[in-house]
Amino acid sequence: MRVSIPPELVSSLGACDISVTVRGEGIDKYPGSPGAAKQHARKVAMKLGVSSGLIYLIGKPTINWGDSDQPQPFRQRRYFYYLSGADEPDCFLTYDINNDLLVLYVPDFDLHRAIWMGPTLTTDEAERRFDVDKVRYYASLQSDIQSWVEKYNHAAPVYILHSSQQPQFIFRQLNLDDQRLLPAMDAARVVKDDYELRMIRHANKISGLAHRKVLEKIHKMSNEAQIEGLFLDTCVSHGAKNQAYEIIAGSGPNAATLHYVKNNEPLKGRQLVCLDAGAEWECYASDVTRTFPLAADWPSSYARDVYQIVEEMQEECIKRIKPGVRFRDLQVLAHDIAIKGLQKLGVLKPGTVEEIRVSGASAIFFPHGLGHHVGLEVHDVSEKPITGMGLPNRPCRPDFIPAMSQSVPLLEEGMVVTIEPGVYFSKLALANTRKLPQAQYINFEEAEKYIPIGGVRIEDDILVTRTGYENLTTAPKGEEMLEIIRRGIDN
Repeated sequence: MRVSIPPELVSSLGACDISVTVRGEGIDKYPGSPGAAKQHARKVAMKLGVSSGLIYLIGKPTINWGDSDQPQPFRQRRYFYYLSGADEPDCFLTYDINNDLLVLYVPDFDLHRAIWMGPTLTTDEAERRFDVDKVRYYASLQSDIQSWVEKYNHAAPVYILHSSQQPQFIFRQLNLDDQRLLPAMDAARVVKDDYELRMIRHANKISGLAHRKVLEKIHKMSNEAQIEGLFLDTCVSHGAKNQAYEIIAGSGPNAATLHYVKNNEPLKGRQLVCLDAGAEWECYASDVTRTFPLAADWPSSYARDVYQIVEEMQEECIKRIKPGVRFRDLQVLAHDIAIKGLQKLGVLKPGTVEEIRVSGASAIFFPHGLGHHVGLEVHDVSEKPITGMGLPNRPCRPDFIPAMSQSVPLLEEGMVVTIEPGVYFSKLALANTRKLPQAQYINFEEAEKYIPIGGVRIEDDILVTRTGYENLTTAPKGEEMLEIIRRGIDN
């Protein structure tokens, strides 16, 4: 299509006529259906508990690397995207709560940039792509906010996420609130709508294809870097240029490092690979982990036995997911299964499951949370931590205190959470534990036999439905995973 540029936005170089290409008709406007973007804004206002005020959000600006003329890779601020759907730099957004007016501001036209990089987003194109009430150029932002401030700011605040993100061009004392918007948006984002679920499903579909491709070709690979490369190649070729997080492709002992991202060591002599990798689609994340052997079958009974423990931990937790369940209780269940399994292997000494769990001994082998929310962030936000303590999926003790458990958030329909148990044999962790009280429960001679395995983690993205759950992850695991490796070798 052809667009004309407003005269006031054309530089002194003269009038111009720029052609741009936009998506065809029938595109899936964010967030998915007429008025849905407004529903996000209204949902945030409801969580704020107010009927008036102005929400003011700043999108991610274009920023060059230090001492360079090259821009950093662009990643839109997720709170901004939640209310706009605009994955474009240098944008702003306002939502007038009382007047129910959602306005997106796009960058002014820049002829020099258009010649070098292509034209910036126009208001006409933005109105077609994004489900907001109005789209205006940045040149209008100051006067629009000034007008709102003069009419309403004496009685209602301007809501901002952080004190550093207030309007800089208003030269009067503003009635600002920089405390309430962030928790309100966290509370709004935790339950996903139909559009968001479609995006997360599609991200998982592409991730599943990439994990499958790695399994098919793993017998031909000689370095962790090739695993990362093939995963990325598959994602990009299916339109997912961005990853939800940095790829983890740890082989052997590297699999015991939870966030190992060097991905540069030889595979020769290693037993297992832990591949934690998930594509992003339209800013929505997937989070998928698979642990698999480098040959057609388990290279040792040690590897097989640990995989089976983690497999049981995941399956037993997933099948209990439904509205009203405390995620914290599932974490306790995962530890109990790990303790029983490690006792059978002789890694943990005899003792009651509860006393070993409360001691923290099982956390030496399972040091992270069972999972977290997934959405616009791979560790998505929520009003309260899903495990009742700490940050999502960060190390926490598995102690089970019933009184505290009652305050843990319950699972709700529309939440997407990961279930990602793991059992790891870290040389560093084991050496340090020898000096700790938990040492009395650990048979270090047996535990050290498993160090070459590194660790096993299995992770799926689970949607909480009205009656139970839906597993959104399509990447093969278990016997299906092994069969794909075997077919790849045979072919």
